[in-house]
Amino acid sequence: MQPRIDYRKFAQQPVKLLYEIEKYVAASGLDHKLLQLVKMRASQINGCAFCLDMHSLDARAAGETEQRLYTLDAWRETPFFSERERAALAWTEAVTRVSDTHVPDEVFEDVKRQFSEKEIVDLTLALGMINLWNRMAISLRAVPGHYRPVKTSSASS
Repeated sequence: MQPRIDYRKFAQQPVKLLYEIEKYVAASGLDHKLLQLVKMRASQINGCAFCLDMHSLDARAAGETEQRLYTLDAWRETPFFSERERAALAWTEAVTRVSDTHVPDEVFEDVKRQFSEKEIVDLTLALGMINLWNRMAISLRAVPGHYRPVKTSSASS
């Protein structure tokens, strides 16, 4: 696989702004493992190899288990995810497939039972971002396999 265009070369200012949004989401108070799960689930739906590679590495670095990562695509069929995570994953699927789902009221009601309004906005922002990154990476053929997770204090201990 060959990359088509290195978007970072031609869109430095917009990419810098997108990273600022990512920093906001990371500091929003949402659990980092949950954020990695929803980023992976959206990337599975969209078929983004680059983002799946990146976020599986980040999830592992955050302490996520192999079992949950391997069964993420079938999360409804497993006992491995909490009710809060299930609500976030259903929200992820509905938001990612917005043209098909129009994000049903029952999915919103489920996420509303598990998350505050601010958390729902932050989660939706995180989903908007991963869907944007998926579209950039897939369209411009970002090549997976070179990403390395940033070392964190919890990952190094």
